[in-house]
Amino acid sequence: MSFHDLHHGPRPLLLPNAWDVASALGFVAAGFEAVGTTSFGVSAAAGHPDGGRATADANVLLARQLARLGVPVSMDVEDGYSDDPAVVASYVAGLGVAGVNLEDSLDASLVDPAAHAAKVAAVKAAAPDVFVNARVDTYWFHEDDTVDATVARGRAYVEAGADGIFVPGVTDPELIRELAAAIPAPLNVLVLPGLTLADLGELGVRRVSTGSLPYRAALDSAVEVATAVRDGGSAPGATSYHDVQERLVRFERGS
Repeated sequence: MSFHDLHHGPRPLLLPNAWDVASALGFVAAGFEAVGTTSFGVSAAAGHPDGGRATADANVLLARQLARLGVPVSMDVEDGYSDDPAVVASYVAGLGVAGVNLEDSLDASLVDPAAHAAKVAAVKAAAPDVFVNARVDTYWFHEDDTVDATVARGRAYVEAGADGIFVPGVTDPELIRELAAAIPAPLNVLVLPGLTLADLGELGVRRVSTGSLPYRAALDSAVEVATAVRDGGSAPGATSYHDVQERLVRFERGS
């Protein structure tokens, strides 16, 4: 099944977001049909804050590595790392992945929707098979965070060629329902406490992303392991060294 087709299954596509090869392999081992990446995780792992166009080079390397993963990969490429649509299009086309997230903000502020639509159109012209998930950051940064403004941006990006619309930060079920009904493309939201995949599917959502949650949870778990031992407790169980090593050996060999 193609990455596009996964957005039209019987329930929303749950896309786990990896930050390196090992985390991506873990998701594949757990049976996920596709893997995304998180710009926050990639940035943080390299010692950078998110959103500063710091992941461009790291994502090129990661995309090349994940090309051997065996499942579709969608890369989080922030705003495309340039204001020039042609540069963004060339960058995305060179990644060789099934999809990208392309956000309409820079430095925690929304950009002109026409400028973002131009990026979407350029990417689709250069790489028509890439699933462009255009991210609308109205609710993420609480700027123009209304249904009307969000729908207007989403529709503009769909008209420019976007295959899906991602609205992180929206949490109200009725708002999600309105957005899904008004935007003529698969709607993507983040995992929401208290709402299952089935619940989100009933609201019209077609894709659910874990975002940076797995990375942040991994940080918490790492600290919990060390503090448990320090404070006289027992080390928790985990996937064995040999199992993780074997995944990496097979991956390196291409088997």
